[in-house]
Amino acid sequence: MSLKIMMRELKEMKDGIGNISKRGGESKLWRSRTRSHVVPDQPQECAEQSPWSNLPPELLLDIIHRVEESETAWPARAAVVFCAAVCRSWREITKEIVKTPEQCGRLTFPISLKQPGPRESPIQCYIRRDRATSTYLLFYGLVPSEGEGDKLLLAARKVRRATCTDFVISLAADDFARASYTYVGKQRSNFLGTKFTVYDSQPPCDSMIPLTTHRRFHSKQVSPRLPACNYSIGSITYELNVLRTRGPRRMHCVLHSIPVSAIQEGGTAPTPLALPQFFDEQLSPLPSSKGKQPLMDTSSLSPAVTPLFSPGSGEPLTLKNKAPRWHEQLQCWCLNFKGRVTVASVKNFQLVAAVEPEHNVSPEDQEKVILQFGKIGKDIFTMDYQYPVSAFQAFAICLSSFDTKPACE
Repeated sequence: MSLKIMMRELKEMKDGIGNISKRGGESKLWRSRTRSHVVPDQPQECAEQSPWSNLPPELLLDIIHRVEESETAWPARAAVVFCAAVCRSWREITKEIVKTPEQCGRLTFPISLKQPGPRESPIQCYIRRDRATSTYLLFYGLVPSEGEGDKLLLAARKVRRATCTDFVISLAADDFARASYTYVGKQRSNFLGTKFTVYDSQPPCDSMIPLTTHRRFHSKQVSPRLPACNYSIGSITYELNVLRTRGPRRMHCVLHSIPVSAIQEGGTAPTPLALPQFFDEQLSPLPSSKGKQPLMDTSSLSPAVTPLFSPGSGEPLTLKNKAPRWHEQLQCWCLNFKGRVTVASVKNFQLVAAVEPEHNVSPEDQEKVILQFGKIGKDIFTMDYQYPVSAFQAFAICLSSFDTKPACE
């Protein structure tokens, strides 16, 4: 059987599963254009009983390996996701074959968005801002293409509160509820818009402590397969510029989830292998009163301290904005974005590692741009990131640039 015929049959199978899911009220996994590809945790029963699930393991391994090697770019790479959605055996083999972005430089499953980027070359994305709905969409690609066929990675919605501003980050552009399988985290600013904290819906490593919160949920409001708390994984700080002197904004990012040893020779960054599926076993309903539904209280999960690394985890990685140079002829501050930024803006930045001599980081790694962000048109911005940050972390950092106050500029 040729690869082209096999892919056509896989697509037909995927469409059939989508039609069955639609009758069950779950068609959004497959059909919504505003969603990232999310593979169901439980394979469909019809797929488990199909002849595809009975293929010999050797043949199945060869088929999926060929598909993974041939479909390297989106939207064609959706075929790899279709393979993982056929049945349980296909899913397990696909997960074994597909490598992390650090290893192959490609994004495939939703968990790829929380894994470190490649070491050699950045993954190039762009952000589209919608002022009317206060939403920010992260797409996979160099620049926007015609036909709106670009791969949606993440979406964020800006929510203004009395004392802060939240950016709720989701896998879907039409579902920002925390009690949703698409919720992946958030970013929150202080009142002045000078400091931002990034929260993840799952602990990036075993040494992380969940955020203390006193928010309570009715047991029917939160799915039992969803995480109950946020984890602080980083902070972004902008220096105040009260005198409004000319010059670029100065920012520092402390990534609590990544040790500085990750950028040293032979170092590795934490790499999650799966998205959260279940509440922590420590969660239990509080005693109900007057017939009300039990409440879930996440404040009992951890002591009232800021989430930090355990003593053995090492010092967290700190990023700083790369200092631009003053261009006499243009009379402006300039950075080399290698053609990825075309419009001058105070929001443009490049982040490099802020290290000391005792960290033993090579000069080349000290100058390597880990994350860059810049404007290319009206409400269109590019975002390029690489190891050791993930797409989720990079997106959260870039969102802070949309909410800084004039005192920082």
